[in-house]
Amino acid sequence: MKISELSRTTGVPVASIKYFRREGLLPAGRATAATLAEYGDEHVQRLRLIKALTTTGGLSIAAARDVLTAVDRSDSTDGTLKAISYALPVPVTQSPGADAEEETEAATAARADVAGLIAAMDWQVPDTSPHVQGLAVALQELRRLDADYRPERLVAYAELARSIARLDLERAAALEDSPSLAEQAVVVLALSGPMLELLRRLAQEDQVRRRTTFEDDDTPA
Repeated sequence: MKISELSRTTGVPVASIKYFRREGLLPAGRATAATLAEYGDEHVQRLRLIKALTTTGGLSIAAARDVLTAVDRSDSTDGTLKAISYALPVPVTQSPGADAEEETEAATAARADVAGLIAAMDWQVPDTSPHVQGLAVALQELRRLDADYRPERLVAYAELARSIARLDLERAAALEDSPSLAEQAVVVLALSGPMLELLRRLAQEDQVRRRTTFEDDDTPA
C-alpha cells in the first residue's frame, strides 16, 4: 500500500507518518520509485504501537523510540517483556532534599529499606534495576513528608503488586506472535497503569463513602 492508504488504514496523518519515519520509530517502506514506497502490514502494526505509546501512553518520541528499539532487539517473549519494562521511564522524580549530608543519609536509609523489602518478598530483582532506585526515591520523599511508609507496612502493598504482576505476565506471555506480543506487552506494562490507578481511586472513593455513611448512621438523632 502507498503512504496515503497507510494513513487511511491507521488513521495517522501522512505528515505524522513521515515524522515517525524521520525520527526512527517507523522503518522505511520498500522503494518503488525515486519518491514512492510501498508499505505493508508490519507498518500498520508498528503505527498502532507508536500511537499506543505516544497517544494513549503519553510517552515522548524519545521514550517511545527507546521502547521500540528494545522490542526490535529482543528475540523471546521474556526478553520482550524485560526490554519494554526497562525502556519505560521510571515514574519518580528525584527528591529535592534540604541538606546534602542529611539527603545522603536519607537516601542510604531508603535504599536499605527497599533492599529489605525485596528480600522479604523474595523478589529476583538486581540492585541495578531502575525500579529499585525509583522506589527508594519515592520512599525517601514520602518520609520527607512524614508519611509512615516503613518496609513492614509496604509488604501488604507489595503482595498486591505481585498478584497484579502475575496477571499481567500471564496475559502477555500467552501471545506467541512477536508483533502482537510487543503491542500487548506495551499495553500491559505501559498503558495499564492509569487504569489500575483509577481502579484504586474508585475503591478509595467507595471506602470513603462507606465510612462517611457509617459515621452518619452513628450520629444521634
